Amino acid sequence: MNKILISAAVLTAVSFTAHSDDEIQDMSDPLAVFTQVGAGYTDKGLNIKLGQTYDTGNPTTAGMNVLEFKGALGDSLGWDSGANDSIDSIRFRNFGVDLTNGRGNQLDVTYDFNTESGNISYSFIQALPALGPVQLFPLAGAGAAFGNNSVFTETSGYSVPGTFAVIGTYGKFTINDKIWLNYNPMWMTTLSGSDTYKDNAYGEGNSNVFAHEFAASYQFNPRFNVRYFANWTEYTDFKDGDHRIEFNYQI
Repeated sequence: MNKILISAAVLTAVSFTAHSDDEIQDMSDPLAVFTQVGAGYTDKGLNIKLGQTYDTGNPTTAGMNVLEFKGALGDSLGWDSGANDSIDSIRFRNFGVDLTNGRGNQLDVTYDFNTESGNISYSFIQALPALGPVQLFPLAGAGAAFGNNSVFTETSGYSVPGTFAVIGTYGKFTINDKIWLNYNPMWMTTLSGSDTYKDNAYGEGNSNVFAHEFAASYQFNPRFNVRYFANWTEYTDFKDGDHRIEFNYQI
């Protein structure tokens, strides 16, 4: 069954040019760094998102931290049969960007309180010159999975069952100054770890996965937009993937 999610979030990355703290950033740029706040409603409850830029100490670089809490009050306010009122998961991201060459880096940490497992990864993103309305932002990175009493190992307590790599790209197609589309394909594969992890990290018998993300966005004004997202993989039909609507506000 399709899941329609309403939440507040922003696909973030880096902008090309230096900017002052109060300058409005282009929210259609998959790599824009800006302070943001959001709250939303999903089938698993309420989401809260806080993003804050910070001074890197270097005038040619910019940085941002983003913290997300997901699934609060899921049993009371959501409609997923497995949801509870506790926060389901947390995600922390740190972004850095060299404003002279459009090259960014990202530390991404996720943790699921229900499964007591998560991932940590580090990746690089490079903005390429636009070709008319189309612009690509290739990405490459690596990370590690971790968890408590992981199903991928026979070890009790927290362990790191394996490592993985990811390559892909963010893609942007500009229709006009208010409407744009994104297609973000990503390929992930295991690199090392337990045999169980290497062979089944992305589902039984799957050591790698080709994931797809599509987004259609409308900008009400330079600070506020609404975005529809669809996520699916080679093992999941589009109609059975995750579908959500997000509202984003730049402070």
